[in-house]
Amino acid sequence: MPKFLLRIQFDGRNFCGSQMQKNGRTVQGELRRTLGRIFGTFSDLAGCSRTDSGVHALDYCVSFAAETRMDCSMIQKALNANLSADLAVVQVLLVPENFHARYDVVSKEYVYRIRISPVRSPFWEGLALQDVYSADLGQLNRGASLLVGTHDFSSFMAAGSKITDPVRTVVSAGFERNGDLLLFRVRADGFLYHMVRIMVGTLLAVPRKYPAEQIRLILQGKNRKLAGPTAPACGLYLEHVFYDRI
Repeated sequence: MPKFLLRIQFDGRNFCGSQMQKNGRTVQGELRRTLGRIFGTFSDLAGCSRTDSGVHALDYCVSFAAETRMDCSMIQKALNANLSADLAVVQVLLVPENFHARYDVVSKEYVYRIRISPVRSPFWEGLALQDVYSADLGQLNRGASLLVGTHDFSSFMAAGSKITDPVRTVVSAGFERNGDLLLFRVRADGFLYHMVRIMVGTLLAVPRKYPAEQIRLILQGKNRKLAGPTAPACGLYLEHVFYDRI
């Protein structure tokens, strides 16, 4: 049975996350309904990760298998014709039968958007964190650089998480300014629950509350209480999913 990978984008404002739920609209639920309409039956539906309610995606990946004579271009058109306006298939790829959208991930990259302005914009509502503070990029990036490498990220994991191994490898992390947007971009081999949002909440406090070098002590402390607040979901975007096999 042919297997396909979907690269999709979605606006997370009207989704209760990506994972299927009994009560609440989800990305997986929308895809399952649409795939059923097009193919009748399908199997092995798997997403690359879980996203929280309100989190967005510029590149979320889903794999599934279905008997069909349609090529990738036809599948993309059929899906987009049936999906809601806040969810779109950017690309469809034919992949090996043993491919898995989650377990074959090599690394993922997230971007967090912060709008720096004293006046809120209705066009960014639910799409970026609003902040009036114009932060020092140098200090922010000194703090972010200390997150790069293989560390125990217990301090950057939400309390109550069931994950038993908090060690992750951060490949890159840093801020950049684009007009009135401050962008935090981080790439790692995996992420803990709320990890990026806690990173953002902690790093934004660097110029205001403590020196950048404090990030090292927060990491070493392995205690969630040492880190800053969890930034809201509205500014978080899954930007790219990296695979070796495709």
